[in-house]
Amino acid sequence: MAQMTIRINGYAYTVGCEDGQEPHLEKMAQEIEQRIASIKAIGGQSGEARLLMLAALLLADELHDERKTAAEKAALPPPPKPDAEKHAKLRRLAARAEEIAADLTDA
Repeated sequence: MAQMTIRINGYAYTVGCEDGQEPHLEKMAQEIEQRIASIKAIGGQSGEARLLMLAALLLADELHDERKTAAEKAALPPPPKPDAEKHAKLRRLAARAEEIAADLTDA
């Protein structure tokens, strides 16, 4: 298991992760750092626990929205499957139209 130190809001935290997951963990820490920066920009400085709680709420809200969108997409009926008979009829009509067009250009 790998150990690495991440920085969030100027504080260092040593955390463990699976070997090879260090870049992913760093990206997650950056996501939290971005949320904290946006909270600070809106409301100024707060205590560390409050900033982390608000960042967690922002992330939970985004996750909720993503799950809701995914559930809505999953609930949609699948698109209708092509009807082989309709396709065959359409191909026949297209072939007939091409024959007519060829007859007109020959005339």
